[in-house]
Amino acid sequence: MEYNTQKRKLPLPEYGRSVQNMVDYALTIEDREERQRCANTIINIMGNMFPLLRDASDFNRKLWDHLAIMSDFKLDIDYPVEIVKKEELEVKPERIPYLQHNIRYRHYGRFVQDLIKIASDFEEGDEKKQLVNLIVNHMKKDYVAWNKDGVEDTKILEDLYELSDGKIKCSIEDVRFFEQRTFNSRRRPANNNQSKKKYNNQNQ
Repeated sequence: MEYNTQKRKLPLPEYGRSVQNMVDYALTIEDREERQRCANTIINIMGNMFPLLRDASDFNRKLWDHLAIMSDFKLDIDYPVEIVKKEELEVKPERIPYLQHNIRYRHYGRFVQDLIKIASDFEEGDEKKQLVNLIVNHMKKDYVAWNKDGVEDTKILEDLYELSDGKIKCSIEDVRFFEQRTFNSRRRPANNNQSKKKYNNQNQ
C-alpha cells in the first residue's frame, strides 16, 4: 500500500490529489481544443471547492493561476486572464533591515534604556525625580520577572547609574520603591479567614 506521504509533493495541497491528477491528465491531451475543455472543467471543479470565495473580485484569476502552478506552467491552453509568471513566484522578498541595538541588560530591554537616556537629559527638578522614580520601579519589575528570588534596591540603582553612563546617581532616600510583592504575580494573597483569626488572637 502506498501512502500519500510517499507520493510526490503537491504544489497546492488544498485542492487534493484528485484535482492534481486531473491536471496531470490534461497535460497528456494532444488535441488543443479537448485540452482547453478539460482545463475549463478543472477550473469549474476547483471553483466549486471554495463557493464562499466566488464573490471575490480576483477569484477567477486566482483559479487560473493555481491551474498554471499545478501544471508547472506547462499546460498549453488559452488562458482567459493574464496569469502569474513562474519567475515572479521564485523571486525572494527583500531582506528587512532590522535595527541593531546594543542592549546591555536584556531583562530591562531597549525601552528602559531609552527612558534612562531621556531622563539623563532632563533638567534637575521634580519632573526628573518623578521620571526616575517610575524608571527604577519599572526596572525592579522587569528584574523580578526575570529573577523570581527578588532583587535588592541598591542593585537597581547601581544598574541605573551604569545605564545612564554615570549621569543619574541616586541613593535609597532619593527614590520611593514599591513593595516587591506588587510585581510578583505568583505570590498568593493572604487568606482572609487566616488574617481575621490571627487578628483575633492578637487582641485576646
